Amino acid sequence: MTDPTNPAPHAAGGQLHAPSAWNLPNALTVLRLVLVPLFVWLLLRDGGHMTGDRLLATAAFVVAIVTDRFDGDIARRWNLVTNFGKIADPIADKALTGAAFLGLSYLGELPWWVTIVVMVREWGVTALRFWVIRHGVMPASRGGKLKTVLQAIALGLYLLPWQHLAIVHWPALAIMAAAVLVTIATGIDYLSRALHLRAAAKRPLP
Repeated sequence: MTDPTNPAPHAAGGQLHAPSAWNLPNALTVLRLVLVPLFVWLLLRDGGHMTGDRLLATAAFVVAIVTDRFDGDIARRWNLVTNFGKIADPIADKALTGAAFLGLSYLGELPWWVTIVVMVREWGVTALRFWVIRHGVMPASRGGKLKTVLQAIALGLYLLPWQHLAIVHWPALAIMAAAVLVTIATGIDYLSRALHLRAAAKRPLP
């Protein structure tokens, strides 16, 4: 039991107790979750045709993506990783990118098959992680991180209200194509790793 008179209680082994959930990284994660409905409203307002709203939607998306970049770094650097953050952070990420893909497809600006492929991969990998959690952890691979970056850039470009301009449209199309390819490839890789973990766990010890 923690001694309330000790201003700096320590756990066994000299390590500090788990940090409070009330910290900056978690606040940034909550901000990202709050920005999702605002982003969706701005994106879909008036059929997505208002330049001002599209620019504001793009700005909200960019701010949310930036918080995703910094909250993890801050949490690891200052030992502020919490169970809440571990759960809420990936939920916020998938909610943001999922809302962007669904919104753009709803507006007819992105083929539905792209959104379906991405969503199946994202939630499929999440399900795989839970499937093998008793046997091991599947950390994010370099390919997975590249997928995240490509998706963020592609979505940011698609959100801009100037898709009629070649300087915006063609880079958006090319980066989205690369994002989809990496999304599929990393999904297959995660499936292979999950099956390997399960198989290794079932092997009898020598």
